[in-house]
Amino acid sequence: MPPTREVVRVAAVADLHCSKTFPGTLQPLFARMAEVADVLLLCGDLTDYGLPEEARVLARELNASKVPVVAVLGNHDFESGKQDEVKQILIDSGVHVLDGDACEVHGIGFAGVKGFAGGFGPRALGPWGEETIKQFVHEAVNEALKLEAALARLRTAQRIAVLHYSPIEDTVKGEPLTIYPFLGSSRLEEPLNRYPVSAVFHGHAHHGTREGRTRGDVPVYNVALPLLRATSGDDAPICVVEIKTTPAETARSAAEAA
Repeated sequence: MPPTREVVRVAAVADLHCSKTFPGTLQPLFARMAEVADVLLLCGDLTDYGLPEEARVLARELNASKVPVVAVLGNHDFESGKQDEVKQILIDSGVHVLDGDACEVHGIGFAGVKGFAGGFGPRALGPWGEETIKQFVHEAVNEALKLEAALARLRTAQRIAVLHYSPIEDTVKGEPLTIYPFLGSSRLEEPLNRYPVSAVFHGHAHHGTREGRTRGDVPVYNVALPLLRATSGDDAPICVVEIKTTPAETARSAAEAA
């Protein structure tokens, strides 16, 4: 295992929506990420229709990256019911795909889940009424429990949560109010308050806000590719955050990669 670094640069992006027509198009992005970071995070919606052939294209595109890659799946990756195949193809290519799991890279612990919807704060959907509503809420609760279990397994000084759905309302602002309940769930924030993390990364809200804070003042970064493209100007559409690995330090403000 390589020695622990004092500062680990984390580059993150989500919502790649890789399709069968993408060969060669993502390689420059991944190569740039590898230049400016020590680890890459892919925060869901890695494929467009959740097809194995799309995952194979993405795996080939990732050959441009020579640094460790940590990922979670998104809702698009479940579209065709082949999410297990998609996950295995990426694992076979060397990607750490997390689903209630945790891993350690350069002394930083990463815990990841897809997450789910349900809304935020006092207006979040509750498990009352029709059985279908109860099942919907149960899915959000289950994803939160998986995140909590993954965080609890980590023994590193610094932890990072990798999600697809947002755990807070702040980073979905900019989207239509009517779809807020489908962009994330406050239930995902609860484990982040019980197990302190240095930073949280998610995607899904293509037109949301790039950064917010949990109630515990932890930075949350929305790294959806459409949002990064719209707000990065002449810079590459990626989010880069430096994480101090010493116990007394926490995540510092994001530095956008040029």
